[in-house]
Amino acid sequence: MDRRFSEATAIVTGAARGIGAVTALRLAREGATVVVIDLDPAVAEHRAQLIASDDAVRAAGGSAQAAVVDMTDADAVEAAFARVAETQGGPHVLVNNAGATRDDLIHRMSPENWRFVLDTNLTTAFTGIRAAQRYMVAARGGSIVNLSSRSALGNRGQANYAAAKAGIQALTATAALELGPFGVRVNAVAPGYIATAMTAATAERVGMTAAEHQTAAAERTPLGRVGQPEEVAAAIAFLASADASYISGQTLHLNGGAR
Repeated sequence: MDRRFSEATAIVTGAARGIGAVTALRLAREGATVVVIDLDPAVAEHRAQLIASDDAVRAAGGSAQAAVVDMTDADAVEAAFARVAETQGGPHVLVNNAGATRDDLIHRMSPENWRFVLDTNLTTAFTGIRAAQRYMVAARGGSIVNLSSRSALGNRGQANYAAAKAGIQALTATAALELGPFGVRVNAVAPGYIATAMTAATAERVGMTAAEHQTAAAERTPLGRVGQPEEVAAAIAFLASADASYISGQTLHLNGGAR
């Protein structure tokens, strides 16, 4: 595997599980020092240890460490990123992956669940970009990749999540405009159906098993299958790397050709 992130520090939020965990591993296997951010200290530390002990990570010179940060707390985020800059350097790469769902139809959705999902998916990306940009601007370079979703186009029972993920795309485009003159690139990925714990929870909400839900999604997808977290991680790693040096302000859709 290429070592595109040797000597780079990468912060990945929501990195203890799912797409975030696989992305953190991918970046470390390409030589990055990865900061695994999550709210659960035990799970974050366990994930960082798993990544650091991976043979491919060691061979590439990568490493991982855990950090417990409430990404909705702007002051806490600023302090955490300052510690990273002081102890590890950078950050050179930021992956805004923190997210959650609390699905319901609009007429049943509580204001609390609306705000929780907007804060967890969209506000966290804003606080991350706001904190990271000061170091990237000073260094005249850096890459930020935000997690959007196909749900940004609208999805029954996910008004809060769809609004947040659509907001991610607008935030990405705006941040790219503002930070581009300083050599900082900002992009997003918008996965379709990816086999994760989150989509398994969605299956349960609609009364299906994860396998049944995946089969139904695959039948609606031109490639005839659902996506895997590793495929999203590969796209994130590409956008974060110098291989994508002239790509900014874009949202890359990973949905097997679905329309």
